[in-house]
Amino acid sequence: MIHVATVHYKSDKWIDVQVAYLARHLQEPYRVVASFEAIDPVHEPKFDRVVQAVGGHAGKLNLLASLIVDQAEHDDLIMFLDGDAFPIADPMPTVHKALDESLLIAVRRDEVAGDKQPHPCFCVIRAEDWDRIRGDWSPGFPWKNTQGELLSDAGGNLLGKLERIGAPWTPLLRSNTTNLHPLWFGVYGDVLYHHGAGFRDMVVPSALTRPPAWLNGTEKYRLLGSALRHADATRVRVQNYRGMQASKRLSEEVYARLQSDPSFYEEFLAPRSTGAGSG
Repeated sequence: MIHVATVHYKSDKWIDVQVAYLARHLQEPYRVVASFEAIDPVHEPKFDRVVQAVGGHAGKLNLLASLIVDQAEHDDLIMFLDGDAFPIADPMPTVHKALDESLLIAVRRDEVAGDKQPHPCFCVIRAEDWDRIRGDWSPGFPWKNTQGELLSDAGGNLLGKLERIGAPWTPLLRSNTTNLHPLWFGVYGDVLYHHGAGFRDMVVPSALTRPPAWLNGTEKYRLLGSALRHADATRVRVQNYRGMQASKRLSEEVYARLQSDPSFYEEFLAPRSTGAGSG
């Protein structure tokens, strides 16, 4: 049995989409346990169980996992799935192969300044293993990103646990050949779609918008870095606003397509054109 744990937050726009794609592509028996915050209870019958919860995303996932572990058989699977994520093909052959070789399979978002942790938009682990390692989605355990900054995010403590016990895990990586945006609208391992920022504004993580690290690295460049940051402040705010508005329009366009066209994702996986002529 697959126990899908998903979170929906202050918007019901992804509920019918996610439910439909799960029914279309999960070929093994499954049940869905959802966390609702500020969602109309009219949607509760669409899931096998709904839990009203408030607080951070990681805490909600941990709550769902604890409820699942209490009911699951030892060899059942927990599939963590963001509310704006869903399978676009049967993921289970990929999942079973990964779990034969490692403790869990999860999205790893290398595109976000080299994030190292398992990402909760998609992760599958055996229920007994989650219980045994005392799985935890909370941030805390840090890593260095590609800019040399020490940070943590949801999945940080899970990464820390895996490293401490020396347990291998299988990363599911972005497979887009066409990117409408470098972070959002991602296909992973050719089996999962994650819209990204489906429940919030599409703000690019700060690690991808900061000045280069060398501006702060030495006294020689300290004043230059400070001056550039001050001079660029207004421009950056305007660019971020414009970028957010453009991303919002793209988001709405993609959302409209995925509602009616189950093959919408194919444009993200189309082979690149070489543009080569006959000479």
